[in-house]
Amino acid sequence: MRVDERALAKRLGQIVAKRRAMCGLTQEDLAERLNVGNEAVSRMERGTVPPSVARLHELAGIFKCSVCDLLIESSARAEEQSAYLSKLLANVSDDDRNVILDVVRKLSEHMQK
Repeated sequence: MRVDERALAKRLGQIVAKRRAMCGLTQEDLAERLNVGNEAVSRMERGTVPPSVARLHELAGIFKCSVCDLLIESSARAEEQSAYLSKLLANVSDDDRNVILDVVRKLSEHMQK
């Protein structure tokens, strides 16, 4: 696995773990739904073994999201991260969104120094 693929597998694994927890599922629960062993879920969440395209479809069904959502959340590409942030901000009030944007702006300025 190339370095880029490892980083993507790790980020995707973190998203799977986060989504699993948000659904109130244990690794054992997810393994049962996927018809795999517990260790397979653990390897996926650690980023040791990335999920296949077919597995991503299964996970999206379990997590009630799209495959695109899983990939965008795990992407390191600025365009996709922007789309993810836009989705997160969509249901936030105008005042709260302005506060969030101000924090992001200040962080961005600080990080660029």
